[in-house]
Amino acid sequence: MKFKRLQSTPEWHQWLRESLNSGEDPHKLFDILVRNEFLPSSIRKAMGEQYPREKGQELEPSEPKSIFIALAALNEEFLEFTLDGLFNRALYPKFISVGLVDQTFDDNRAWLLKKSYWKQIRYLAISPMDSQGLSWARNITFSLYQDEDYLLQIDAHTLFDLEWDRRLVEAYKQLETLAAKPILSTYPPSFEFDRSGKPFKVDDLEVLRGQVLLIEKNPEDTITRESISWRFQGRYVPTDGPREGYAISGGFLFTLGAFVDQIPYDPMMYFQDEKNLALRAYTHGWTIYHVPFEMIPLFHLYRKPDDGRDASLHWHPDVDRKRKIKAGELSLGATIRLTSIIRGEVTGPYGLGNERSLAQFCQFSQIPYDTVYGK
Repeated sequence: MKFKRLQSTPEWHQWLRESLNSGEDPHKLFDILVRNEFLPSSIRKAMGEQYPREKGQELEPSEPKSIFIALAALNEEFLEFTLDGLFNRALYPKFISVGLVDQTFDDNRAWLLKKSYWKQIRYLAISPMDSQGLSWARNITFSLYQDEDYLLQIDAHTLFDLEWDRRLVEAYKQLETLAAKPILSTYPPSFEFDRSGKPFKVDDLEVLRGQVLLIEKNPEDTITRESISWRFQGRYVPTDGPREGYAISGGFLFTLGAFVDQIPYDPMMYFQDEKNLALRAYTHGWTIYHVPFEMIPLFHLYRKPDDGRDASLHWHPDVDRKRKIKAGELSLGATIRLTSIIRGEVTGPYGLGNERSLAQFCQFSQIPYDTVYGK
């Protein structure tokens, strides 16, 4: 793929100051600014003199890979924060493209047009009144994919570590030694905002180092033919490496770009979309991995500053009552859809694959799809 040069952004100096004050490695910051071509030559020279490199610290030649970010947002107040961090904290920002489906009543295009990364965003604005849910929106983000090497799917309230792109690709290459088509997915560690509006990481890296968050079926939830709305939960366990899993987190999924074509998001799902995706991916030969905490270079906002999530809930009654298709109808349709997939009544890319069987998935996960929902 060909990538156009990014222009300078007025925010780079503020980002640099905050990063240096927080103790970030100045050499890494310099590398990011140079690769993003933010800096005029005079500043590059001054920084090079102030932070001289030792022998052997020169930039190593590399072959950066392109990454497609699938991002669906609904009345998202932290969308700009997420996009700024995504580009500003990447080692190779020129190799990033975003498929953004922005379900909003606001004119976000106005501030997006002013961003240095605007040309790297494939943008579609949709009224929340016309939205049919998260899986439906994520299906549209997948349609904006253009043959990038990797896929990263996140939520629009995400905090990124420095060089997150390099770290994810390196982690993925480790997984490729374990399976032909791995998927890196888990519930990301948490961050929040302090009273001054600055983000901070809630989880302690040193405490959780060497642990992996397994996503498992909540043992308190019973699976019955009448109810498919049982829940997943996360559990930290000690580990010496990645652990194979059977559940996908839609808020953090990193894999090959080919996943977009082979396992497209099912637009008929509403709830249950992560169960749908994991089951189909497994039977099509993809292997899900949860990795140690220290290998995850991004953080998720689980609790917003005012604890108010109303605006970002698709099923909020104030909006839902005005829609032609109600949340209850969509939820029922999703349950019927997933049951039909389990029974083998859906064929093609939205159905089960033939590289692994439903019975193998059920045996591995101990989720009795085959006995509860079988014909």
